Amino acid sequence: MENYIKDPHIWPWPDSLDALVAAPDHHKLFMENERVRVLETLIPPGETTPVHTHRWPSIYVILSWSDFLRTDDQGNVMADSRQSKALAARPSVLWGEALPPHALENVGDQDLRLISVELKEPSS
Repeated sequence: MENYIKDPHIWPWPDSLDALVAAPDHHKLFMENERVRVLETLIPPGETTPVHTHRWPSIYVILSWSDFLRTDDQGNVMADSRQSKALAARPSVLWGEALPPHALENVGDQDLRLISVELKEPSS
């Protein structure tokens, strides 16, 4: 397991890769305080986000689903929703750890739209 997942104070990537900075056309801030940050993500069919990060683990509320490819900053596939048994049932809520630099491509035919509640406080 990566150190940044265990300890949120260890974050090796620059703030310029934060989702709101690096991919503002696909991420919108709903609210933020010292404990949480709530984002809306919208990726239309055929679009790919610029490479970006998500520093904190999140609860994802899926508003509309579409298949996707997540690649790292070198273009290597990290996740393909079409190949994931866990995603075959089209989940409505997901848990996700912090994400290192990645891009996400909507390879489906619907908008991929979700709300993420990023948890800034480490679990105790």
